[in-house]
Amino acid sequence: MNALFSTNFNFPGQIDKYTGKVREVYYLDNDLIIIIATDRISAFDVVMPKPIPYKGQILNQISNHMLLNTSQIVPNWLKYSPDPNVSIGLSCKPFKIEMVVRGYLAGHAAREYKKGKRVICGVKMEEGLNENDKFSFPILTPATKADSGHDEDISRDEIIKKGIVSELDYKKIESYSLQLFKKGTEIAKNKNLILVDTKYEFGKTVEGEIVLIDEIHTPDSSRYFYREGYEYRQSKGLPQRQLSKEFVRQWLIENNFQGLIDQKLPVMTNEHVNNISQRYIELYEQIIGKKFKKESNQNIEDRIRKNILFSLGF
Repeated sequence: MNALFSTNFNFPGQIDKYTGKVREVYYLDNDLIIIIATDRISAFDVVMPKPIPYKGQILNQISNHMLLNTSQIVPNWLKYSPDPNVSIGLSCKPFKIEMVVRGYLAGHAAREYKKGKRVICGVKMEEGLNENDKFSFPILTPATKADSGHDEDISRDEIIKKGIVSELDYKKIESYSLQLFKKGTEIAKNKNLILVDTKYEFGKTVEGEIVLIDEIHTPDSSRYFYREGYEYRQSKGLPQRQLSKEFVRQWLIENNFQGLIDQKLPVMTNEHVNNISQRYIELYEQIIGKKFKKESNQNIEDRIRKNILFSLGF
C-alpha cells in the first residue's frame, strides 16, 4: 500500500532537519519551519514498521482546523498549509514538557489508578472511580518531553523547581491548556463526541512570545469517546466506543507488547494496516463533520516537494 514513511529533502535556505516519531521538521534560515506529517504510527513511544495510508494527511488537516478554531485563545505557530501533509509556520524554542489535560479516568491515568495510585503528577485523583468515569473537573498532568524513549510524568512543582519552565511561563501555559481543553470539549460536543484527554505543547518565538505548537485535538494527541451511549456503557461496565489511537495500543497489549525491553513487536498484516487507516478516516469525518477526500498517494514525495517549493517561491 502506498504511504509516506519518510522524506529526505533539501530545501533552499534549509539549515537543519529533525525527525520525530511521526513528523519531520525542516528548519529554514528565515525563522520558518516546515512540518511534514508522515504516515508513520507510534505507540508506547515505538514507531511501528508499517505506515498507515492517509494518516499524515488526516492528522495535518485535523490539527490545522483546530489551530484555526482556537487562535482566539492562544496564538499558534501555523502560517499556512501548502500540501495536505504539510504545514509551514514560525520556528519556536519548545518547552520540554507536554501539558496533558484529562477530563476522564482513561488510558495511562486509568492504568496507574488500577495499580492503586491516587496521585499522578502531584495531582490527587478521586476515590471510587471506574475506568472512563468523568473527573469532577479536568486535571493537568504534565509529562517531560523526551527526545527519545519514554516521556515521564512530572509535577508542576518539579517543573518549576528544576527550571524546566519558569513559574511565570508555567502559569501562562497552564491557563492556556485549560482554556484550550474547554474549547476542545465544546467542539467535540457539537460533533456528538467527548474529548476525554489530550496534550498541548508550547514554545517561544524568536521575539519571546509564547505560542501553541505542534498538533492539537488529533487522534494521535487526544482521546475521544462517542457521546451517544456513554452513560449506558459506563453503567454496565462496558468498554467505551472511542475514536483515538488507543485501539492500536490495546491491540499491542493484547499481543504482549507495551514498548518494554525484550518485547517483540507483533506482525501488522496489510489487512490490519488498512483497518487502522479506516479508523483514522472515521475519526476525521466525525470530528470535522464532512467526508474525507483522499489525496492521491501516488508519488507522494514528489507532490510534497513541488507544493512546498512553489509556496516558498521556487
